[in-house]
Amino acid sequence: MTTLDQPTATVVVSRDRPVRRELGVANTLSHGFLLLWGLLTVLPLLWMFISSFKTNGEILADPWGLPGALHLDNWARAWTGAHIGRYFLNSLVVVTGSVTLTMLMGATAAYVFARYEFRGRQVVYYLFVGGLMFPVFLALVPLFFVVRNAGLFNSWRGLILVYAAYSLPFTVFFLTAFFRTLPTSVAEAALVDGCGHFRLFFRVMLPMARPGMISVAIFNFLSHWNQFLLPQVLLQGDESKWMLAQGLFALSVSQGYAGDYARLFAGLSIAVLPVLAIYVAFQRQVQAGLTAGQLK
Repeated sequence: MTTLDQPTATVVVSRDRPVRRELGVANTLSHGFLLLWGLLTVLPLLWMFISSFKTNGEILADPWGLPGALHLDNWARAWTGAHIGRYFLNSLVVVTGSVTLTMLMGATAAYVFARYEFRGRQVVYYLFVGGLMFPVFLALVPLFFVVRNAGLFNSWRGLILVYAAYSLPFTVFFLTAFFRTLPTSVAEAALVDGCGHFRLFFRVMLPMARPGMISVAIFNFLSHWNQFLLPQVLLQGDESKWMLAQGLFALSVSQGYAGDYARLFAGLSIAVLPVLAIYVAFQRQVQAGLTAGQLK
């Protein structure tokens, strides 16, 4: 028995070596690609932050060097002189309202599509998901007239509603798949204990869907925060209502001709900081939300 087992063992080991070697090469290539992608993403941001603390002379003379001193006045001039602080607060109000409205409507619709059977459910669901196929550019002209005729032109309310409408297809699509992964036994037990449908959703199912809700909310926040085209079309004339993207565009044009690149980099850094802070704070929840459906 011992002599018969030895050749078999050697054959198995010899077959495993090429597979392990291929896996090692694939891991090396994937890690190298991820490292390269990380450098391409981090280095421009790092250069932007460093340049925001330099003077205009240092930026032009030595764009890749470190600042001789931290010139915090660049941030102050961008916040007050370029009105970045006002645009920042405007964007914060609009994005908070739009994300809240999107998550409330999207979560309720996705829960119904995932947990209830009714006639025409698939048709309505595919109508929601079909919105993912239409880019914003195709609807700019009719959207302009619809918002203007509704009396919502040049107002934050109109912009909040438009943001929510364009975010609903992705929100419903993502959360419907996530709600389907939640255990049915918990919902049945809550109904047996006398819990109504509204309490079941808000008190039981919604807390269980927290990883998915956080993931979708972050994606919607990033999309709304970086949106430029819709505010440019729906908010015209009154600069006091501009969003941050509009203010940064005006700052880049004016400061590009004026040569005040330090204030421009400071304004860009102020716009990027909330995005980085939210990602760093909720990166584990985002990963958990994206992998929860696959793990279950």
